[in-house]
Amino acid sequence: MLAALFAAVTSVQPAATQSVAAAGGVAIPGKRPMILHNDRPEDLESPGTYFDTWVTPVDSFFVRQHLPRPARIDPAAYKLKLNGMVSNPKEVSLAELQALPQFTVPATLECTGNGRGFYLPKVPGIQWKRGAVGNAEWQGPRLSDVLKLAGPNDAAEFVEIDGADTPVGQTPDFVRSMPMKKAMHPATILALKMNGEMPQMHGFPARLVVPGWDGTSWVKWVTRLTPQAKESGGFFMNPGYRIPGIPLPPGTPARPAELEVIEGMPVKSSIMLPEDGSKFAMGAIPVGGIAWAGEEAIERVEVSFDGGARWQAAALSPQKLHFAWRLWHVDWKPEGPGYHTILSRATDTAGRVQPFVPAWNPSGYLWNGIDRIGVTVEAKA
Repeated sequence: MLAALFAAVTSVQPAATQSVAAAGGVAIPGKRPMILHNDRPEDLESPGTYFDTWVTPVDSFFVRQHLPRPARIDPAAYKLKLNGMVSNPKEVSLAELQALPQFTVPATLECTGNGRGFYLPKVPGIQWKRGAVGNAEWQGPRLSDVLKLAGPNDAAEFVEIDGADTPVGQTPDFVRSMPMKKAMHPATILALKMNGEMPQMHGFPARLVVPGWDGTSWVKWVTRLTPQAKESGGFFMNPGYRIPGIPLPPGTPARPAELEVIEGMPVKSSIMLPEDGSKFAMGAIPVGGIAWAGEEAIERVEVSFDGGARWQAAALSPQKLHFAWRLWHVDWKPEGPGYHTILSRATDTAGRVQPFVPAWNPSGYLWNGIDRIGVTVEAKA
């Protein structure tokens, strides 16, 4: 039951060796059965029943890949190129990265399109529901320490990041950039470990961890860091992964001049237990889930069992951390039989409250509407 969620998890056991995806019958090495959206490149969603620990085990962590992942990278041959607006361009080995001071950052990683399947009218793209999110303990050198090896120029306001994944056909290369201010933040790291390991599927040997920002910023298989004066102009920066700066009526096309780069993530909670459409006999019913807030911490989660007429506070797991989620739990005793609508909403340390209706955008990004499921409670025979 979700009452067990409140034990703080500090380590994760090794992942299982192989499983078969829940849909499509495709074998996914190193994963428990997952919701399959694509098999090449892999796009795997975690079922709601897997969200029962504060740290998400690697074998049940979601996967989002824009391009086919690279072949296994030889750690002895790996080189990270540091070029651009630097005083000492160089290539850095994995051993040199490992020799830098290592830091552990607990942080929630969420796909920018998580929840896209809930938008109305429907928008194109992978129809993620609740499971394109996970919480891990990431370990590696600070990105600032890595960049300092090459001496970035004070005039460099951005850093461009490229990885070893390669485009197919006319697909553009997946290249991202971020403001230097975020790159130099002490919580932004070049992770060499994820819960004590770094599977190839999740970015071996090095991936970017940008706490509080959308998953698109967390580039995997990093091979190049380039400080530069301006933001990158590639497809995955513009027009990709931008949202309207001015709210639009649902179904309205975006105006390119009003699109803004996605950075920090909004406040959000999700109901992971029970499943939507479940049936129960009268009696106590455990209800619980997860809540996170980008660069902020979760202050509280409230739950309603009557469609929003009344709200009650949920019990929260003890980890009140910026960048990382909290688990929440309520033992619900229905007042009577029938169909019940359960809602959850979160509030963060900045005072942001999860909205009933999130701002619509034509790409289906950043869904954070109050979560909602329905269950039926049957009268005792």
